[in-house]
Amino acid sequence: MKKQHRLKKNEEFQHVFQRGSSAANRQFVVYQLPRQEQTHIRIGLSVSKKLGNAVQRNRIKRLMKEVLRDLTEDLKQEYDVVIIARKPAASMELEEVTKSLRHVLKVAKLFKPKSRTKSLR
Repeated sequence: MKKQHRLKKNEEFQHVFQRGSSAANRQFVVYQLPRQEQTHIRIGLSVSKKLGNAVQRNRIKRLMKEVLRDLTEDLKQEYDVVIIARKPAASMELEEVTKSLRHVLKVAKLFKPKSRTKSLR
């Protein structure tokens, strides 16, 4: 993820937690906060020490970043989002992380509406 697309500071995370809404599935929790003045989405990732040692936590974050790299264009851009990994995410492979993140982002209604174009003949 590019720098301008990241949440890094604790204050930014806390702001999203306190004022935002959440959606969850078994593997991930998503907090979202609309920011009308923003032109691009900002995403923060959180992986607890309960999920394993640094190597395991970094692996989970790498998988999440890889999935989000492909999904970022399809998401609504005027949001701050925090994604928290839960315990089952520690044992997941890339395909499972992709499926699970897509699901929780869909539940959170963060995907852009699909434009339906009819062909005129």
